[in-house]
Amino acid sequence: MSRDEQLKERWELVVKKLSSQFADGDPMDLDGIIYLIGVQELGQLARTFKKDQKLDLMHIAICKLLTPYGYYELDFVDDEGWPHYKVIESLPHLKAGEQSVLMKEAIVNYFLETEYID
Repeated sequence: MSRDEQLKERWELVVKKLSSQFADGDPMDLDGIIYLIGVQELGQLARTFKKDQKLDLMHIAICKLLTPYGYYELDFVDDEGWPHYKVIESLPHLKAGEQSVLMKEAIVNYFLETEYID
């Protein structure tokens, strides 16, 4: 199986599992999955977030997802438990489709690492 086919298969598995667990089976999109990862990484699951906090959660997720690629590094966690990352290397300029593939790959790797999928 090619790397692209394996990524597609694993991505579909992540979407299916998360959608059934968090969206009553309605297919979740990339942004929704990134948001869930942000909530998971913050670890404050039983609370409501304001709009700007939701964007911050997505930022946390993106930083966490791209840390293994050498783009970010955890800098510190503030008094309220919010992680802060520093840029290690600037992201390359990618076309929209390339960005999507990078994020899907990072998400699949995140869920492989956490053993949510195998």
